[in-house]
Amino acid sequence: MKLCIVSLGCSKNTVDSENLIGLLEASGVEIVSDVGDADVALVNTCGFIQPAVEESVSAILDLELLKEQGKLKKIGVVGCLVNRYGNELKKELPSVDVWARAEEWGLAVRSLGLIPAAGPARGMLPETKPWTRYLKVGEGCDTFCSYCTIPSIRGRARSIGIPELSSMALDLAEKGAREICLVGQDLTIYGRDLYGEPRLRELLSELDRQLPKDVWIRLLYLHPSRIDEPFIDFVAGHRRILSYLDIPIQHVDPEVLRRMNRPDDEKHIRRIFSYARKADPLFALRTTIMVGFPGETESQFLKVLDFLEQAMIDRVGAFIFSPEEGTPAADLPGRVPYEIGEDRYRRLMELQSEISLERQNLFVGKKLSVLIDEIDEEDCTAWGRSFREAPDVDGLIAVSGGSALKEGQLLEVRVVDAAEHDLFAEIAGE
Repeated sequence: MKLCIVSLGCSKNTVDSENLIGLLEASGVEIVSDVGDADVALVNTCGFIQPAVEESVSAILDLELLKEQGKLKKIGVVGCLVNRYGNELKKELPSVDVWARAEEWGLAVRSLGLIPAAGPARGMLPETKPWTRYLKVGEGCDTFCSYCTIPSIRGRARSIGIPELSSMALDLAEKGAREICLVGQDLTIYGRDLYGEPRLRELLSELDRQLPKDVWIRLLYLHPSRIDEPFIDFVAGHRRILSYLDIPIQHVDPEVLRRMNRPDDEKHIRRIFSYARKADPLFALRTTIMVGFPGETESQFLKVLDFLEQAMIDRVGAFIFSPEEGTPAADLPGRVPYEIGEDRYRRLMELQSEISLERQNLFVGKKLSVLIDEIDEEDCTAWGRSFREAPDVDGLIAVSGGSALKEGQLLEVRVVDAAEHDLFAEIAGE
């Protein structure tokens, strides 16, 4: 059997797809990258927000058409969208052969007439770069933000034990990983369900001891309320743990944060970002902002702009509020007209563009260790990332004269120019 997996959504979904691939390969299935070469195709769906739902449904319909044309023998739908809308989908899509909720990977394998092998190794999506891998520390979330569907889709937070995660990380390193990105809906609550209190620092200390010295550890998705000065010092004091923190704050105004069902301590948010800047002026900081949340006033929005100017954040992802079915925020009064949300988004991103460029210019003339992701032989340029650039969401570093380099190679470069998102460099010493 030749099978293609269409993996949609976030990096946590990527890990799920690779776990499913491990089961399938252990059962004798050949994984192919092109649906045109497959007998069977599965979509690992995302159901987090409406655009993701629409993308997942579109992918399912594409596979349904291929099956009708006789180009696929079977099709399947797995993952978050099944968790969220499974019953409705099954009524609307009777031609789908395989249905499985997120984490029900054994069911997906059995639905294909196969017997899941015991304890298979994690596989790899054909498009995965083996030098950059994701390590998911758990499932679910206990934060219950009023706009978020994750707890209803994935359930309460459930951590994976430190020994098991250490073993997984070592396996990824043995398979060529030079960068391991820790992901979870919120890394800061890691271990609370297992150990009675969060144990992220203990996990990081164990990974720091166990992994080879040339492997990076990158932290993604940290709740601001559980970040403090000692944790920032801890990260800054461990060379293997990259000085890069992704801390989605969503907003800074206390009243908006209360309606979001998030901790409303504006002073704490401002303080931790300011402390990171003082601890290391080159510390890479990323956050996420939501504009147009119900009841957001112009003055409350201006607080966000003031925060961005004060914190000088390297990277910002911004979104316009979208009312998601089944969330408390969808029923809140004071809906902000979408046109106002668009205007606030535009103004925020224009300001952030200026800040990002100012931060980028700090690195002109400096040396950086860069992990090469891609080689463009036509213009003799290699494209890579330093500690400041997370995969898929941040900019890149163009290394001139890099056609002789290898993908997955780690080397030192000197930055010679900067743009808003990307840096331009030459191989150090040349």
